[in-house]
Amino acid sequence: MALGRTAQGRRGAGEYATYLAIRAIIGLALLVPYRWRVPLAGWIVSRIVAPLAGYSKRVRDNLAYVCPDLPEAEVERLVRAVPDNAGRTLIEIYSGEGFTDRFKHAPLTGAGVDALHQAHAEGRPVVLVTGHFGNYDAPRAALLAAGFNVGALYREMNNAYFNPHYVAAISKVGTPVFPRGRQGLAGLIKFLRAGGMAGFLVDQYMWDGEDLTFFGKPAPTALSAADLALKYNALVVPVYGIRQPNGLDFEVVCEAPIEHSTAREMTQALNDSLEALVRQHMDQWFWIHRRWKPERAELRHSARAAAKMGPDDPS
Repeated sequence: MALGRTAQGRRGAGEYATYLAIRAIIGLALLVPYRWRVPLAGWIVSRIVAPLAGYSKRVRDNLAYVCPDLPEAEVERLVRAVPDNAGRTLIEIYSGEGFTDRFKHAPLTGAGVDALHQAHAEGRPVVLVTGHFGNYDAPRAALLAAGFNVGALYREMNNAYFNPHYVAAISKVGTPVFPRGRQGLAGLIKFLRAGGMAGFLVDQYMWDGEDLTFFGKPAPTALSAADLALKYNALVVPVYGIRQPNGLDFEVVCEAPIEHSTAREMTQALNDSLEALVRQHMDQWFWIHRRWKPERAELRHSARAAAKMGPDDPS
């Protein structure tokens, strides 16, 4: 067994042990009826996995960085609630029809719904943009249930053992799905140009991303969704699956389309859209992510400056 990182992620004893632990949790939860399975998975991740994996500390650190005035009682609530939502999301995606059946009669809401229907009727490409909020696959499940042709770009897991298992799970929600990278992007572009709707996640740290802001702090962000929309005249619609108070259902909101301008301006508008929603539902965003990574800022800016100058730049 080779150590290190492969094209699909890292392989090693630690990664294999993590893979086995996650598979065990998923397997245990899938034995339970859906209405109990989802809260059970949330409880396991919140109470057991998060403290052991360091997720609780990461939630605190992120909140301290962007929301330093948040009351301590609210911080402690979010330390439990955020991993709970993450655990629910994970098992929902693995539940296949148990998850997708909840959207068969679920209405789509928001100012962007009519625009989506019009684009669908005209065969115009649509770029759907969301974040790791609520359940990020709920909009895709709802739109597929409503008869739209929706594909998604996904980032392969760092854990190479877990990745095929994860791809199989998200494929049960709907297809096609495309891995981030040259080959996957080529497939997604072909799908988009044929009038499909392609889903993107906008809230991941990107080393080579644009210096935009999220919660008022520098957050390197990929411009790819906006770039594709401008190149192929695609409608850009922010979409979100907001978890409802019962913990099982979702309101799928399609916001008004983002007007075409520059890729930078459009992507910042997408960041702002997500931030506004997160501020309304702080416990539903994935505060476990290392979204900002301020400790890398100086190194990143130095590397970008050197790349722009080039090796033969006399300056």
